Amino acid sequence: MMLARNAESLYWIGRYVERADDMARLLDVAIHQLLEDATADVDSSVRLVIQVLGLDAPPGGTELDVWSLTERVAYAKESTGSIVDLIRSARENARGAREVTSSEMWECLNTTYNGLAEAERRSRRLGPHEFLSYVKNRAAMFAGLADATLSHDDGYRYLLLGRSVERVDMTIRMLLARAGDRAGSPAWVNVLVSAGAHDTFLRTYRGVINAENIVEFMLLDRLFPRSVFHALSVAEHNLADLEKGPSRTGAQAEALLLLGRARSSLEFLEPGDLLDGLQERLLDLQDTCRAVNEAVTAQYFHVSPYVSWADARVSDGEEHVIEESEL
Repeated sequence: MMLARNAESLYWIGRYVERADDMARLLDVAIHQLLEDATADVDSSVRLVIQVLGLDAPPGGTELDVWSLTERVAYAKESTGSIVDLIRSARENARGAREVTSSEMWECLNTTYNGLAEAERRSRRLGPHEFLSYVKNRAAMFAGLADATLSHDDGYRYLLLGRSVERVDMTIRMLLARAGDRAGSPAWVNVLVSAGAHDTFLRTYRGVINAENIVEFMLLDRLFPRSVFHALSVAEHNLADLEKGPSRTGAQAEALLLLGRARSSLEFLEPGDLLDGLQERLLDLQDTCRAVNEAVTAQYFHVSPYVSWADARVSDGEEHVIEESEL
């Protein structure tokens, strides 16, 4: 039986590394587009990227550009949710769960974090792509080391569950960035590039690029690992394995039920209707991700105190309460 704190650490390591990777991908494409499109409203486009990533944007009176976008999303050490902050959080979780991670995984995260300052210095000289490529490459290395050096037991399942839930959320964010565009907009291709899906999409659809096909691929494809359907299926499979023993009545824990419903809602969609109500469907799926996270946290990570007592000693007129929780 894995300690709750170790399970939670592995779950969040999976989420943090995946989020840093996906944010680097999305930011890289957004910067490239803004620098190439002389007609773009830079301030509005930057604010849209920050909003899609779920980060707090500066107040409306502040004019934003590519460099302030990179500063907020990538480099900001004190800002919650920046790429640097995410890698730091993954490293701290790995530090506290050394007994359930491999030494190679820890060394990868530790080296990645320690190399961020140098990657930032190179990026300020040569452009943001240097820093973002570093993050993407190190995230890929970590994923490979996790797959190759961890036993595929409950610990690995928590890591994969976190990665998959985060992947669903970030793929939805990539699609939301384009959900308001007209179907013929060339900007839809940015979704494929952000997800590393461009080459695979072209092989799958024989080079026919349109919004309907792109949404179908990123939402429903059974084989592409960053599609919403595939990531939901992986999360559901790993969570089912964590459930010890099937129920005779088919009753399921809330998180597993939510994942199954979300996967089923996509499984029987008519591909030709995907663009109708796309934004509402994506927001519903995003709400499901939040609910799954809360349900997983409540079921596996948060336990009630089993000892609670009050110290009889009183200092400065205050009673000291001591609680111990089972982890």
